[in-house]
Amino acid sequence: MSHTNVSTVNALYSPANNKFFDLNAQSAAVFEWEGAKAEDNGVVLYDVVFDKEGGDFSKPIYTIPSDGNGFQKTLNLSFSELNKIAGLAGIPSETVGKLKWTVYSSKGINVQKATVSGTIEILTASGFPTPDQLFITGTASETGETIANAQAFKKLGTTKFEIYTKLSAGTYKFITRKNGTPEVFSVGDGKLKQDGETTVAGASKVYKIVVDFSNGGTTFTEIKKIELWFPPLSQYLFEYTYSGGGVWKAANKAISFKQESWGRDERYKFKFTVANGATTTEEWYGSINGDNSRPDGANVAASYWYMVPVTSDFWNNCFKFASAVDNKNVNAEINFSATAPAYTHSFTVL
Repeated sequence: MSHTNVSTVNALYSPANNKFFDLNAQSAAVFEWEGAKAEDNGVVLYDVVFDKEGGDFSKPIYTIPSDGNGFQKTLNLSFSELNKIAGLAGIPSETVGKLKWTVYSSKGINVQKATVSGTIEILTASGFPTPDQLFITGTASETGETIANAQAFKKLGTTKFEIYTKLSAGTYKFITRKNGTPEVFSVGDGKLKQDGETTVAGASKVYKIVVDFSNGGTTFTEIKKIELWFPPLSQYLFEYTYSGGGVWKAANKAISFKQESWGRDERYKFKFTVANGATTTEEWYGSINGDNSRPDGANVAASYWYMVPVTSDFWNNCFKFASAVDNKNVNAEINFSATAPAYTHSFTVL
């Protein structure tokens, strides 16, 4: 005879009823309840079930096994997971709302709903579900209001997007796709906002814009200047000019290596002068390698040219020019567009 019956859970221990959680913090909520009893005195499985405020769990919005794959009388639930559940309940971001919860006990069948339920009050986080893509469009953007021309962000990790672009006087918005009905986001007080558009005033400026959907944060860093640093002469050889789409160019620039007793020195890297509000700082970009050989020959990997953040050290992480560049004029380019597999640069000998 199969003994599959279990008793109901009759008491919820924590969190206390109507306990408040601010989901903007990096933390977790602990749910705990009285154990149920199995007819065969064996193990009992538990599911924690969530519903909207006023719901009766006939159509729960979320169900999750307890800790230990359902065997324990506790559930540790991260605030980020709780925030997702709040979204399923229709609670907007940055809003106070309530969720109901209870516990189902079973041996896999003959599920018993607890005789009690609890309520928690939450302030939802300012983040949003992360889309697969993100674009910028609008009269303030480089590509104007035509959605088909919207400039793409580069996705960084699981929740962040980054773009190098120029903003001019006008309005812009972020969209999640170029066809159908995209989600639309604007920026207000440095935070991502659902719908709307953002107004830009004043002179045109080039920015690195970072959007983090996990917390709704946005960062606008003005790129004031990019220079090619040539440590053999302790000087900057030239400055790049922004040409659009996350690309900077410098045309018809003369390059001559420095003659040393041991040979001709050809090392270089890049200095970005950037501004966050009233604070101006430097950012350096160079090679992932501490030192390099000249990129001569036909088998130089594309990754040789990839630019990564480095220190301001005089020599470390410098690139080296190819031998063919010495005493020649070049067209130089830096490509920080979303279409580039990685941020990179090039020199074309004229």
